[in-house]
Amino acid sequence: MTDTPPPAFADPSGAPRQRRATMLAIAIVGIALSLFQLYGAGIEPLGLFYQRTIHLSFIMALAFLMFPVTGPGPRGPVGWAVDAVFLVAAVLSGGYIAWNLDAIINRAGFWSQTDIWMGILATVTVLEASRRAIGLGMTLIGLAAILYGLAGSRGALPWLGDWLPGILEHRGNSVDRLIGQLYLGQEGIFGLPLGVAATYIFVFVLFGAFLEVTGAGKFFIDLAYAATGRKAGGPAKAAVLASAGMGSISGSAIANVVTTGAFTIPLMKKLGYRPAQAGGIEAAASTGGQITPPLMGAGAFLISEYTRIPYIEIVLISIFPAVLYLGTVYLFVHLVAMKAGMTGMPRAELPQIGQVLAQGWQFIVPLVVLVWLLVNNLSPMRVGFWAILSVVGVAVLRAAVELFWLEPKRGIRLTLERLRAAVLRGLTLLAQALSLGARNAVAVSMACAVAGIIVGVVGLTGLGLKFSSMMVAFSGGNLVLALILVLIASLVLGMGLPVTASYIVLIVLVGPALSNEFGVPLLIAHLVVFWYSQDSNVTPPIALAGFAGAAIAGSKPMETSFQAWKFAKGLYLIPLFMVYNPVIILGGPIPYVLFTGLIAILALVCFAAALEGWLFAPMDIASRLVVIPATIAVFHPAMTVESAGAAVLLAVIAVNWLRGRRMAAA
Repeated sequence: MTDTPPPAFADPSGAPRQRRATMLAIAIVGIALSLFQLYGAGIEPLGLFYQRTIHLSFIMALAFLMFPVTGPGPRGPVGWAVDAVFLVAAVLSGGYIAWNLDAIINRAGFWSQTDIWMGILATVTVLEASRRAIGLGMTLIGLAAILYGLAGSRGALPWLGDWLPGILEHRGNSVDRLIGQLYLGQEGIFGLPLGVAATYIFVFVLFGAFLEVTGAGKFFIDLAYAATGRKAGGPAKAAVLASAGMGSISGSAIANVVTTGAFTIPLMKKLGYRPAQAGGIEAAASTGGQITPPLMGAGAFLISEYTRIPYIEIVLISIFPAVLYLGTVYLFVHLVAMKAGMTGMPRAELPQIGQVLAQGWQFIVPLVVLVWLLVNNLSPMRVGFWAILSVVGVAVLRAAVELFWLEPKRGIRLTLERLRAAVLRGLTLLAQALSLGARNAVAVSMACAVAGIIVGVVGLTGLGLKFSSMMVAFSGGNLVLALILVLIASLVLGMGLPVTASYIVLIVLVGPALSNEFGVPLLIAHLVVFWYSQDSNVTPPIALAGFAGAAIAGSKPMETSFQAWKFAKGLYLIPLFMVYNPVIILGGPIPYVLFTGLIAILALVCFAAALEGWLFAPMDIASRLVVIPATIAVFHPAMTVESAGAAVLLAVIAVNWLRGRRMAAA
């Protein structure tokens, strides 16, 4: 579940032998990490600090192997020397705690100088690994948090406290106290964010890697094409459905764009979509994969840990909001196609549903197993373990049926050589999946480790309470203004942090204010922050998924980003609807829940139509202007106001439908 697409084995050294050695080292470390995680997930659960420290050591070692200090270019002797130092530091950072855990627990709070120096080494190593795996922005924010923790009259940097605004002042911390918190405490590098990354997130990332290596990505894309290809704007609609399916495999919007977009964007352009539209549609649809159950990127696991609500409940309540978002993108795609008079693709160019299912039925079985185990209240970590085994099982079964039954019926004789080649191919795929899963987890684990630094500083300095006071002061107690502030903060953080880290930092800072000061239910506060944390994927000036779509579409990045921002409007409206109509998440009387769901659909349909200027026919200016206040009324918690807004929206739809009928008759 990364926020940037994982590179292939990345050591661009000039010497082929050196490059092969690096690739082999990455593969060995990746396979070792995946096997360690599978052991902890399904065979023998490990203690909290053993699991997290060993996991982080493996992850940082992978980061230093995959991303040379010299960047894209020959590593050279100096580069290897620097990277060797950091590789040793990565092993020592986690190994020191795992080896001396009992002694460290016995002297809790009275740290030795060795403890502190190892903590300093670990903190520096984490920041450097983050810089390489994620980017400089994450490292700078982590460094700023450390400097803030040391500022203050009693801190190691008292002069820095003079530069802080009054509301942000605190007494400061010594180096020993801060490092003790970050390295040896339960709120720091090895805190809850890394704990979730080292357990639930990794095992599901590994599950996705197994699906990807065995060909599930192509299966979901073909299935989406078979279902929607003949409709108007078929490839664009397939992009929406395929991206939702790929959300079960990839934890990154950017990875979704480059995976499904490589197929869908050229076909969208061929059908008549402008390049910027094609890239924007793919970016908006791929962002939807991050809020689509059962995985929701890394969000479902983090929300569950922070709220103490069972993971299966988070998944179930997130289904309808995800359908609303993907349905809104799908509607935008349809309206653009109808407005431009597009048609679908010829049947001859499309795969057949029956044929696709016959070739890829095995990819549905693991998803069914996953959902069934979750419903039966197994631990998500154990569920991921059995889901991975089910992928391996059905892949072996499919290969055996092909080898022992189908091929002999075609006249292909089974030989010992062919059997040996099939076994070797299976073992190779297994190794590839184990290595790929570990590489895919590097970015999200490093993001969680640095987020742990930020969370530790927030807890040590009381910054969360100060931030809550600032929110109340700036918003004047108005909930709408407070939510706008959260949205702006998420966009600013998104310029330097991956989505996962942005959510963790935001919920620590603004979560208490939303829940305690503004009365937003805890679960809804987390969902709102999680949804808003996705906006850096599609909102200019930093729209990472939009930029990836532009690269494939050959369009201008900013123009593509604005298109993605338009198509992803549900990302901003649906969280607002959750806040003002909590029954849609928390439940209530069935008739009221159904009414609330229907008016949400109605509001999103009309808003998309007003924005695009088309529904069944062109929408005139008056209709588009009327939709705005009516949509606002639908978001109001009072039943009478909601009903009045819904009635106006229904009238707008009816008028446009009649106009469309007249145009068709003419």
